[in-house]
Amino acid sequence: MRELNLLMDFYELTMANGYFVTGKEHTEAVFDVFFRSVPDDGGYAIFAGLEQVIAYLEKLSFNEEELAYLRSKKIFDERFLKYLQNFTFSCDVYSMKEGTPIFPNEPIMVIKGPIIECQLIETMVLLTINHQSLIATKASRIVHAAQGRAVLEFGARRAHGYDASIFGARAAYIAGAVGTSNTYADYQYQIPALGTMAHAFIQSFENEYDAFKAYANTYPNNCVLLVDTYHTLKSGVPNAIKIHEDILKPLGKSLKGIRLDSGDLAYLSKQARIMLDEAGLVDTTITVSNSLDEFLIRDLISQGAKIDAFGVGERLVTAKSESVFGGVFKLVAIEENGKLEPKIKLSDNPVKTTLPGFKQVYRFFQEGIAKADVITLFDELIDASKPYLLFDPIYPFKKQWIENYQVKPLLHPIYKQGKLVYNLPTVHDIRTYRKVALECIYIEVRRLENPHGYYVDYSKDLYDLKQALIERYQK
Repeated sequence: MRELNLLMDFYELTMANGYFVTGKEHTEAVFDVFFRSVPDDGGYAIFAGLEQVIAYLEKLSFNEEELAYLRSKKIFDERFLKYLQNFTFSCDVYSMKEGTPIFPNEPIMVIKGPIIECQLIETMVLLTINHQSLIATKASRIVHAAQGRAVLEFGARRAHGYDASIFGARAAYIAGAVGTSNTYADYQYQIPALGTMAHAFIQSFENEYDAFKAYANTYPNNCVLLVDTYHTLKSGVPNAIKIHEDILKPLGKSLKGIRLDSGDLAYLSKQARIMLDEAGLVDTTITVSNSLDEFLIRDLISQGAKIDAFGVGERLVTAKSESVFGGVFKLVAIEENGKLEPKIKLSDNPVKTTLPGFKQVYRFFQEGIAKADVITLFDELIDASKPYLLFDPIYPFKKQWIENYQVKPLLHPIYKQGKLVYNLPTVHDIRTYRKVALECIYIEVRRLENPHGYYVDYSKDLYDLKQALIERYQK
């Protein structure tokens, strides 16, 4: 079993050592995790990876071999190494639930506690959330494009390493994929593992018919045949139909499906559907694969392709069109003179100016539809019985009063003083939650291209705080 305690950027250790030797190790701080833009110019993202962050925090400690390595660098204070030897995580952590639709620049996780602890976990928090949220977002787009047809995650052999394949399958399932080719993901998370045969199975027999026959005899209850090894319409589909007549039908079984992995999938699926229907196999499904993504799937459907399921591989599990999610980990408050003081980072690039203070995020609903998110200071309360003023933080003159609304906090306690207080849902529960939560987002926000912008606003108190800090540091 791998120990990932030292999976961190080296500067986290040099900063932590610096905090220790300057007497700041117990100074309380608040860090926000957020992202700046939606992959693929989409309208929303899907949050994933919280369970793996928790698994990391539950085991975080430093063994003698790791401490010996750090000691060998000859730059770390021995008192700091002693601190690591006795390390116990003691922070508060607040997070959105996995499966939540999320939007740029709002905190999706907040860590509050001794600055040295916050700093040490930065890399693992980011790499975990960034990867799974990226894949979940891509998978959600693909599922949306499929318009109710099944999407299967088929990317294990194309993922960027085995962890990426396992957690990519998990993220894709959360986002609506019905199953995966990855057997370990089924073993670990009970995500349905699906798959039948590759071309090698067919090539290993004297002819295609014999290969199909062997497979049908082995799996009569779940016979799905790959029909494009030699010639889809002249050989593959006719042989599949013949197997139904010769082998499956006498057993009281039926051909469950065929799969196409090459060629003009729109044309071939339409012709195959005609052939299957004429043979009375109206319930036999057609699955296609071959470097698919949301745009190819959309085009296939618009061309009238007769496809029941899509097997999506490398363009899903690697999020090929957008390789980085871009989540960041930023200090937003620190203890000074016994009081938590908000902090801001300024930049000539406005998007890199941070949002100060310890915060909460609320989602406003009307008639079950999410209207806007509002970022507030953590101790602000919203009275849903009273009208609330929404305003654009970039163009504050754009504003409106909202009435007859419901409001929900999005950041939930995960750890209190280092103790896990959150009941982890199963991946199946997360998947169900994601489906319900996403249906609350306007369809215009979910479209693949030129989506409608979703409103992420500030409370008046938070807006005033940010402006005051900008003015203070620009003098």
